Amino acid sequence: MYSRFETALDAAVAGGRVAGAVALVADRDGVTYEAAAGLRKVGDAALMDPATVFWLASMTKAVASVAALREVEQGRLSLDGDLSALLPEFAGLQVLEGFEADGAPRLRPAKRAPTLRQLLTHTSGFGYGFLHGELTRWREAAGAPDPMAGFRAGHAQPLLFEPGEQWAYGIGIDWAGLAVEAASGQRLDAYLAEHVFGPLGMVDTGFLPTPEQAARQASPHARGEDGRLAPIPFALPSAPEVWSGGGGLFGTARDYARFTRMLLNGGTLDGVRVLSPETVDQLGQVQTGPLRAGAFKDGVAMTLDFDLFPDQHTGWGLTGLINPEPSADGRGAGSLAWAGIFNTYYWVDRAAGLSGMLMTQQTPFGDPDVLGLLGALERDAYRVG
Repeated sequence: MYSRFETALDAAVAGGRVAGAVALVADRDGVTYEAAAGLRKVGDAALMDPATVFWLASMTKAVASVAALREVEQGRLSLDGDLSALLPEFAGLQVLEGFEADGAPRLRPAKRAPTLRQLLTHTSGFGYGFLHGELTRWREAAGAPDPMAGFRAGHAQPLLFEPGEQWAYGIGIDWAGLAVEAASGQRLDAYLAEHVFGPLGMVDTGFLPTPEQAARQASPHARGEDGRLAPIPFALPSAPEVWSGGGGLFGTARDYARFTRMLLNGGTLDGVRVLSPETVDQLGQVQTGPLRAGAFKDGVAMTLDFDLFPDQHTGWGLTGLINPEPSADGRGAGSLAWAGIFNTYYWVDRAAGLSGMLMTQQTPFGDPDVLGLLGALERDAYRVG
């Protein structure tokens, strides 16, 4: 049934284009397909398997967004209210307009602070330094830490534009995670463990892998000048001041499938409710209006140009990318999707009751071989072609 995908996966691994991968497809009732090939780490003997732990990176965003929406349901957060009382830094945000001749940043006060809706949809004005070189330049001039270093001060960066005026991928959902903490009185790791991972039975997902989980973890890889993939060092802070709601989680494909199945089932899984049906229905609604979302170019080293649907006016919802038209590979209009920077990908097609994911650990993001495999997985899942 998945012979085309498996043939392509085996060829990609054998040819050294992919170090290893885990694929999974699930419907509302459970996992319908899973496969693994290759190595967790080139040069080691451990094989990829469904128990392999991956850095989920930006696949964290959907999980943190669900936490924020749960707080909206509880009445402790508002999608469009003022967050300054919960996030004091929002009272003094500035917009980066450019740089003086001597390299000093040129800043002006922001006219308004971002709302939770804007944080969740990447219309807040917050960006990522690896996509927006001006933020790296500002950080160097200001002596500010990188947000991934785990310090709250690293998130207090200037906006690229006034909130709501443009779409730019960035740290907005890290701020949404901090809003969840302020509203709930719990740190984000504890909140997710109690209200998402525990109820959903996501036993292998968290911000800090246990020693046993670390032993099952796949290594990130990068391609050298000789064209071969080789392991690279990578670690997130083990005791950060703030956990990253935008990219800090580790987990398995099987665990993430429990999360996507909760969305397929209207907010419940195995009799446990995480979100209301009304909230889940909102997830398929584009929130970014005429702004095209989900594509970017000219990344700095970590990513290639990326656009999953170059022929569609894609939008962003409250948890991820939305394709407004059916894809050529099978997924329906209004499906949810996103990815992680080490080339992990997922989609959730609520109309068809189908979700899928492809997990690797290699850079740069947008690897054409991995994207080719994702397309093959999707075509086989929908019996296209």
